[in-house]
Amino acid sequence: MRKKQIAVVVAVLAIMGYLFFLPVKGLKKPKTGDGHTNAPMAKAKKVTNITVEMVSAAAKVAIGGSLASQITDLEKQLKAINDESAKLALQKLLAKKWDDVNQPASAAFYYLEIAKKENSFNNWVEAGRRFNEAFKFTQDTVVQPFFVVNALASYKNAVKLNSKSLDAKTGLGIAFVNQTSLGMADADGGSPMQGIMMLLDVVKQDPNNINANLSLGMFAMKSGQYDKAVLRFKTIIAQRPNDVEPYFYMAESYKQLGMKKEALAAYQKCKELNPDPDFGQQINNYIKEVNK
Repeated sequence: MRKKQIAVVVAVLAIMGYLFFLPVKGLKKPKTGDGHTNAPMAKAKKVTNITVEMVSAAAKVAIGGSLASQITDLEKQLKAINDESAKLALQKLLAKKWDDVNQPASAAFYYLEIAKKENSFNNWVEAGRRFNEAFKFTQDTVVQPFFVVNALASYKNAVKLNSKSLDAKTGLGIAFVNQTSLGMADADGGSPMQGIMMLLDVVKQDPNNINANLSLGMFAMKSGQYDKAVLRFKTIIAQRPNDVEPYFYMAESYKQLGMKKEALAAYQKCKELNPDPDFGQQINNYIKEVNK
């Protein structure tokens, strides 16, 4: 259980870093009425073929010995099996194992294979979500383009099967914005504003949509619209008062707005919600910055 807790803390700290490494800073092109803007194209990133073995090697180090050994044994079984139904069952088990230790990059590969075989809406959404999360949790510029391309492909397949799904639209909108942050053009003409507009359409239909509000809040932060961001995070917190992530982003937004009291209260809430000492020390560093 301790290994799993460590994986959770690592994931949360990665979320923190994501906001500041995602190159969307300077969204200063014409604003929409909702306070969101277009993004300038960055220098295009090359898509390198990434394998599950490549991402799993680092993930196994993060989760530790016994859990890593269990997964390695399952991987060996998978390579030795020729029966497709048995192989599918093992892929589903491996996807769950990686989910259990909060390693979306490794899980994403297995969800993708499952989706290709079963071609169901839910499987494509699950694959897309893991690739979006994998992008969010890494600052490795070599693997980021691969994650984006596969997130887009997965969500596009999901939308084909259910064009009215808000979950699929939200995931596709996020992937479009992530794609443009890497300077990558979309073969189907997708753009950052298309992504933002998809997310705005989701919250128009479902004002309390967690994922859409979180993403819009983060994109608002990257464009310096911290007041808009705070409103997004408050919407999430009203529904999920025990989630650390929106409190952290809200604290950062308050800090940028010069609202010291509110920022400190939000940072303190982060510590209360996750009592892990390593996590708490990281939050203490942010609190010191506010108190300077």
